[in-house]
This record gives sequence, C-alpha cells and structure tokens, in this order.
Amino acid sequence: MMIMIWGLKWCGGGRAVVTDWWCGGGGLRVESGELWVEEQWDMIRAIRACKTAAEERGVVRKECAAIRAAVSENDHDYRHRNLAKLMFIHMLGYPTHFGQMDCLKSIASAGFPEKRIGYLGLMLLLDERQEVLMLVTNSVKQDLNHSNQYIVGLALCALGNICSAEMARDLAPEVERLLQSRDPNIRKKAALCSVRIVRKVSDLAENFISSAAALLKEKHHGALIAGVQLCTDLCRVSAEALEYFRKKCTEGLVKVLKDVVNSPYAPEYDVAGVTDPFLHIRLLRLLRLLGHGDADASDCMNDILAQVASKTETNKNAGNAILYECVETIMSIEDNSGLRVLAINILGRFLSNRDNNIRYVALNMLMKAIAVDAKAVQRHRVTILECVKDSDASIRKRALELVFLLVNDSNFKPLTKELVDYLEISDQDFKEDLTDKICSIVEKFSMEKIWYIDQMLKVLSEAGNFVKDEVWHALIVVISNASDLHGYTVRSLYKAFQSSSEQESLVRVVVWCIGEYGEMLINNIGMLDREEPITVTESDAVDVLEISMKRHTSDITTRSMSLIALLKLSSRFPSCSKRISDIIIQHKGSFVLELQQRSIEFNSIIAKHQSIRSALVERMPVLDEATYSGRRSGSLPTAASTSTGASPLNLPNGVTKAPAAPLIDLLDLSSDYAPMPSSSGGDFLQDLLGVGLTPISSLSGTNQAPTSGTDVLMDLLSIGTPSFSPIQNDLSTSQTSIQAPLESLSSISSPLSTQVSSHAGAGSMIDLLDGLSPSLSMKTDPTQPDFSGTNGSIYPSIVAFQSNNLKMEFSFSKQHGNPQTTLIDATFTNLSSNVYTDFIFQAAVPKFIQLHLDPATSNTLPASENGSTTQRVRVTNSQHGQKNLAMRIRIAYKVNNKDVLEQGQISNFPPGL
Repeated sequence: MMIMIWGLKWCGGGRAVVTDWWCGGGGLRVESGELWVEEQWDMIRAIRACKTAAEERGVVRKECAAIRAAVSENDHDYRHRNLAKLMFIHMLGYPTHFGQMDCLKSIASAGFPEKRIGYLGLMLLLDERQEVLMLVTNSVKQDLNHSNQYIVGLALCALGNICSAEMARDLAPEVERLLQSRDPNIRKKAALCSVRIVRKVSDLAENFISSAAALLKEKHHGALIAGVQLCTDLCRVSAEALEYFRKKCTEGLVKVLKDVVNSPYAPEYDVAGVTDPFLHIRLLRLLRLLGHGDADASDCMNDILAQVASKTETNKNAGNAILYECVETIMSIEDNSGLRVLAINILGRFLSNRDNNIRYVALNMLMKAIAVDAKAVQRHRVTILECVKDSDASIRKRALELVFLLVNDSNFKPLTKELVDYLEISDQDFKEDLTDKICSIVEKFSMEKIWYIDQMLKVLSEAGNFVKDEVWHALIVVISNASDLHGYTVRSLYKAFQSSSEQESLVRVVVWCIGEYGEMLINNIGMLDREEPITVTESDAVDVLEISMKRHTSDITTRSMSLIALLKLSSRFPSCSKRISDIIIQHKGSFVLELQQRSIEFNSIIAKHQSIRSALVERMPVLDEATYSGRRSGSLPTAASTSTGASPLNLPNGVTKAPAAPLIDLLDLSSDYAPMPSSSGGDFLQDLLGVGLTPISSLSGTNQAPTSGTDVLMDLLSIGTPSFSPIQNDLSTSQTSIQAPLESLSSISSPLSTQVSSHAGAGSMIDLLDGLSPSLSMKTDPTQPDFSGTNGSIYPSIVAFQSNNLKMEFSFSKQHGNPQTTLIDATFTNLSSNVYTDFIFQAAVPKFIQLHLDPATSNTLPASENGSTTQRVRVTNSQHGQKNLAMRIRIAYKVNNKDVLEQGQISNFPPGL
C-alpha cells in the first residue's frame, strides 16, 4: 500500500521547500524528478557547516565549477537544479553571471516547472542593465500570448520586475491587451506590469488611460488596487491622463472610497480592526493628485475626506497611516478652511502620541501646513515646544525647525524665552542647533537694543562656545551703536564673565567692551533704574583681561583682542599702567608671531610714546550697522542707489568719500582690482594699529569665513587678517599702501598741538616702531627724474576715454621726491548737444595701487564742448618701476532725467608711472 505525504523541509533564512515523499512497504524513497531538492539541501548544509569565510568560498568555488561543467555540456535534465543552486549562491553575494544563458534556455522550455525556475532566475540573476536581456524579449512575448494563464502570469511578473525601456516599447501592446483579460489575476498582474512600463517610457502613458479607467470599476480587490496604482502613476507622468481622470473618474473614486469606509467587517482585508488600509491609502493618494489645483474636484471629495478623518480609529498604527494620508490630501487640495483646521488638529493629536515615528511625521506635515494655514498651526505651539525638549534627537531637531517657522512679530519674545530657558538644560549635542536658531530669532525680530543685548548675553553665557563668529561680531556692532547702554552692557558682561569665563565668544565680547568702555565699568556710568550698583576697581578690570590672556583655552583671536584692550586701558587707567606693561611684555617671546609682534609694538607705545598714546587708543568709532549687515549677507548697494551722485557716503567716523563700494560689481572686475580707500587721519591710526586691511573679496560682496578678512569687525580689530608688519619689505603683499596715510597725517585732529607733515609722519612712525623697518622711510629713486614741483611733469597728456558722447583726458604730474605717487588731472568734455547732470566719475585699480579721488569741480557738464569738468586723482604705485598703472573707470550721468552709464579700461598710461 502506497501513501503520498506532503511535507515541509526548512532551509536557512526561514525558507520552506515542499517535497513529495512516497511511503510504502518498509522504505522511504525520493522521486527521481525531485532529486535536485536533496542536492540543493546537501549544498546548503555544506555551506552552513563552514567555520570560516575561506572555507565557505572553497565550497562555493567547488559547486560553481560543477555547475560550469554542466552548463558547458548543455545538460537539460540538470539545468533547473543548477539554476536553483545558482540562485542560492547569488543571494550569498558570489558572481553567477555564467548561469544567465541557462535562465534564457529554461524560459524557452515548454514545461511550466522549467519556465518557473527560469523566470525566477531571470529576476534574480539579471537586471535591466544586462545586454543579454534583449535575447529574452521574444520568449516573453510568446509567453504573454500563451493559453496557460499561469505561464502568462510568470511572464507578466518577470516583465514588471526587470523590463528595460526597449522591452517596454516592444511588449506594451501585449500588456495593454492583457489589461482586458477575463481572468482578474491576469488583469491585476498586467496593471502592475503597466506601472513599470509607464515609469520607464512615459510616452506610452496615453495607451493605458482608457484601460486603467476601466480597472477603477473592478469588483476584484487585487485588480482594483492595482488599477488605482496604475492611475496614480499615469497622473504623475501625463498631464493628459490627469485631466482625463479628473473629469471622468473623480466621482467614481469618491464612491469607491465611501464604500470602503462604510463597508462591513471583512476579515481577509482587515488589519488591526481597520478595513482595507492599503486600498484606503491608494485611493487617498490618487484623490490628492486629482484635487490639487482643481476647485471642482476638491469640492467633490470634501465630504468623504471629512468622513475619513472623523471615523478612522486612532489607536492602531493602520488607522494612523490612513489619517496621515488623509491629512496630506486635505492640505494638497484646494482651500477649505474647515477641513484644514480638522487636519491640523489631527496632527496635533499625533504630537501627543507616545510613538516617536508618529510624532516625527506629524512635525514634518506641520512644517508643510504652516505655509497654508499658520494660524491653525499656532494653536499647537505649546505642544510643539514640548517636542523641542523630547529625548529623541530627530524629533528635537525637527520641532526646533518648526518653532523657528512659527516665530512672528507677536510671539517672538515668549518663544525666545522658552528656548533660552531650555538652552540651560539642553544636551551638548543639541546646543549648537538651538543656539543658532535663538540667535537668528533675536537678530531678526528684535526691535529694542536692550532686549537684543540681554538675550544675546544669556545665549553667550550658556552656549558661547557654540556661537558663530558673525553672531558676536553683530552683537559688538549693536553695542557700539547703543550709546546710552554702554555702561549697562559692560557691567552686565562683567557679571556674566564671573560665572561663565569658559565661554569663548562671551570672553571676546567682554574683552572688547572693557577695552572700549572700561571707565564706565569703574565709575558706574549710565546706570539704569533696574540695575544695582557694583564696585569694580581698575585692578579688577585688568584682572579680567589678564585671565583671558592666560586661559589655556583662549585662542589667538581672544589673546590679540585682550592685548588691544590692555593697550587702551594703559592710557585710561594710569594707576595700572605698570602692571599692564608687565602683562604685555610677557608675550614678547611668544611662539605666535601675531602676539609677539603686538606685544613688542604695544610695549614701545607705552614706554616711549606717551605723548601720542591717548590719540592712538581713542575709542572705536561707531560701527555702521547697515554696512555690516550688507557685508554679512554678501550684498552691497546697487547702481541705482549711487547713480545720482548727489550725496556722498558718510562713514561712521565722519570721513566723507565717494560711494565707490559697489564699483567691483558694476564693472565686473577681477580680484586684482579694488575700489579706492579713503585717505584720512582715521585711516592712519587704523594702519598704524594694523587694522582696516580689507581684501577685495569683502568689497565685492563675497561671502567668506570670518577669518578671511571679509568681516568689517575683524578688519577693525585686525584679527584673522595679516596685520601691518613693519618688518615687511615687499609692499606689494599689503592691501593698503603706506604713502597716503602718511601724507594725510597733517589732517588728523588730535590732542597734539602741532600738525605733522607727511615726512615727519613717516619719521614718527619709524621711531614709534623702534626703527625696525628702515626700508619704509621716504627715499628718492635715483633712477627717476627729479621734478621741481607738482607741475614739472615730463609725461604727455593722453585721451584716456572717448565715446560718442563724452571725452576724458588725463594730464600727469609728480610730487618732488616721491616717484611712486602720480597726480592725474582728469578733464571731462561733453560732446553731445544735451546737458549732462548728476555727473559721477569712479575708478578701480589693481591691489598694488592706492587710489584717491578728490571731488569734481562740478556735477554738470555743459553741452557741445562749451565747458568742462575737472577732477584730481592721486595714485600711488607700490610696484613702481616693476608694474605699470592700469585702471578701470565708470562714468554715470543723467540725460533728460534718464540714467546713462559708461565704463571702460585705461591701459595706455605713459611708461614709468
């Protein structure tokens, strides 16, 4: 008596193999047709028994060699078992390309078992990038037309997984035909295969529109859900399909969704008590595409969306998935304020869920919703703030980004207070992001300087090491502009330093403020009503600077700023002058060249030049907030703002110069050209202290790191840029020439009773620096002619620029004993019959040249050459004798109230200038 038993044998990874066992008489045997199962098991057992990777590779090599031999012999009987082994080897990560042709031969076989193993191998061992895949197209086409529905299903499944664009074009008609098959399973697989074809070749989308619309009326669940997915993909790739489904199928989809929502319990499609969540989600995604941008379609689905949002269970994950898709659909379709409030309330409930994933997706959706209905999101502000304090780092970060978006003019103070309070207890890993957002909020919304200063001091005290350089730079700019708060600020900073001396950014601001307003700290000047007087001696103020110098964590920036502050206090605190000098002298032997140089120079000022020290260490001029903000954002005034030329640019220290800052952008100059610097007494002091060396990149609006010298405050402090070195002999490496400041020394208004000439200024400077750089003294060049005066030029005049409307001529002269400096008299003549008004001349020169423009004699040019306007230009060529002068010019004027701009480059200067 023979009995057939169906059994399951388990292999590695949880896979089960069904075998046919025959039991009869007294023995157990395996059918010869199923012998490959035992061989497969033997290979799996051998591989699993390996102790090392090398041993496993040996077993695999042995099996692959046997399979290669069978492939070369074209063994038909063993082909399917070899493919089964190859698939297991492929899943282990070993190369199996030599078995690809056997897959194609198995597919071409007549029997279903061989085709099944062949198609399985095709999907595992090949992909759409393999050229050999083209050989299988004909076999797949034959199987798509096969009378056996299971073989058709195999072909559709394989095509839906690996078809390339070429295969999609060749086989699309067969797949389109199968979408109308009588068998619902074939229609389902054909729909899924069509999704792959449409994604690969969007041009074929129009061929599937009508067939896909018919699938939306399916009663078979699998065919319906596959049809909905096909319609969704068609809408994404084809505007024609989107319009078709929007007009023809919206009402039908709403009805289908309504039936699903109100359907009775169906155990085969039920997930955790929620009816068919997968079909729910597919329908909602398709409705989202149809309703976006179309008011009629949106109105049609409003009621069912409200029903889904209110009836879906929220205590199961499947229900939450449906609600999330429903909310996203509501936020994507056309405006319905009631529905949107309902959707945002659902997200608010998500935020109270204990599941981190649900809270994270809710925060993501709220970030999108805030652009649509900010007021509704504001109602959940308290819950969102709680999420900022969550233990999960990803939720904290996302909630912080959302809070930043919620800040407006009416709530920035309470929100800032909440964030600053949390900053005190937040994790170190989160402080950087939190600090950055708080600083952005304070800077963007602060209307009162005192509130701005208070909040920034709190941030610096709690997280000063995480504050970016541009933030504390901006704070210093604000402090310098708040003259009535100088005393309050320096006292607050002094108190903060006592408890937070390890916060680097705080220390820098403290050092700067004590250097500028130290006497206000000592004398309690500018007390506010809410302040309590404190007792601080001069020695206490110096202690702060000494501590900041000796802290092991202080970097070169902090120590350099401390040295400058000490130099300033040496003049204001005479009783501590000796102590300050001793502190400065300690850095004479510093290994850091910057500190060593500053120490030597500052000690020389204190010891040998008492008479001019007070003038050198005067309080910093008020920093221009508008200019600093423009440089931070990388923007400069546009041409429109300077086209009239009626009003020059007023700098903070009272110096007036032409508005040449945007010239780089207007003329599209290279990095070798820089606008003219101002020549004034203030510039001399800055040059002497090594400040004001702003590279061309900062003038052209380039946004660079603070240490590159682009920041105005770093320029003023001479931190992060090469300071002026008296030991430097090559003037071409300096951005600013020495000559002009020395010439303008006589214009400095200082406590000194005498006015110093340019030569005296040069001598004083060399003496001031202990004569370390004799090469900087003014010496005449014996190779150049000696001119008796400014009018003794031997250089011929040139026509520097001429157009149809305007002519500009240059005449040249030299100063006695100064061959590097050339005086240029520019004469402008109007060649047209119209009067030119609001005339402006601007110029840019290479960085080795210093340029100074005097005001023009008139800003009006008479018509028809009936008069002219002149303007004096002074250029100093630090590479005199090595490089010739070069200049780019820009001339702006108005003709009949219309702005005209002319520009060009002058390269025909006489040699020797």
